[in-house]
Amino acid sequence: MFTYRKLTEADLSIIQAVQEDVCAALENPAILQPLSDEELLNILRDNGVMIGIFTSERLIAFRALLKPQVDEDEHLGADVGAKDFARVLYQEISNVHPDYRGHGLQKLMARWIMDEIDLAHFDWICATVMPYNIASLKDKFTQGMYVYALKLKYGGKLRYVFGKDLHSTRKFTSASIHVSMGDTEKQQQLLADGFVGVAMEPFNDDWLVEYRK
Repeated sequence: MFTYRKLTEADLSIIQAVQEDVCAALENPAILQPLSDEELLNILRDNGVMIGIFTSERLIAFRALLKPQVDEDEHLGADVGAKDFARVLYQEISNVHPDYRGHGLQKLMARWIMDEIDLAHFDWICATVMPYNIASLKDKFTQGMYVYALKLKYGGKLRYVFGKDLHSTRKFTSASIHVSMGDTEKQQQLLADGFVGVAMEPFNDDWLVEYRK
């Protein structure tokens, strides 16, 4: 039986414990950028919202949205075309304890956390994901988020920039173009030409990203 609630500053130690277990189980540590204590506390102190899933009083997963500083360097709002950066939220982190994978907790948290915010105050939700971080990429596409950029962020790390317009639905007129996730240059050219990434699919030993305009 899973239950969830908003997390507070008092939950910091159990949040840290889950994050440490998640990081320890990763085959490729570069896939996940763990949050520092300062970053976690910034969210917990009303600069965002964090929810946790519990079973038998044990925290087994958590997910966070962040209200970023409007004047921060490389604001993701610029990458998705947001007009008012104060109305942009970030999907900051989502962790599920290795012992509880396969229960659809990512999808549950994605839905539940949106119930904790007033959408009238925001226009966009944005996120960044490393290419070939398949679980996180699937999570973003499942939520109806699109790829708006593929560029170096955070001091030189290649990242997809995802965005979701909370108040309008994008209409497409072009045919689909499928590109290997590893073909950075071709994807960047499509994005510069006004295409966005709308889905992904496996192909042989690779993954293809579907782009539409």
